[in-house]
Amino acid sequence: MILGIGTDLANIDRIAGTLERFGDRFRNRVFTETEQRKAERRADVAGTYAKRWAAKEACSKALGTGLRMGIAWKDMAVTNLDTGQPRMHVTGWAADRLASMTPAGHEAIIHVTLTDDHPWAQAFVVIEARPLAGG
Repeated sequence: MILGIGTDLANIDRIAGTLERFGDRFRNRVFTETEQRKAERRADVAGTYAKRWAAKEACSKALGTGLRMGIAWKDMAVTNLDTGQPRMHVTGWAADRLASMTPAGHEAIIHVTLTDDHPWAQAFVVIEARPLAGG
């Protein structure tokens, strides 16, 4: 069953300007160390950050809160499998919110997809409740 859906569209040039203007203050407030290492290794640094920004916005919408009610930017983080597929991880308040949304006897799975076509970066998040095996 679907628990939540969220999408977001971010302007890569706006994120690039924010990175230029605020630098580490912006990076450290919004992105985990892992996300920062990934972005800084990429040819399109701003595009990588913009996709992750959009993913966090989309995830907060799928959680049904947007970026309010105690959720923090770093409570949501994007990593990648070896295949390149993005994965969304939640901690802190976001993890608590996800747990409260998940029906008994189910596990929550967060699906995320990212794309960009300069100057736009987009993310789409679907939160699924999947029955536990044997439950």
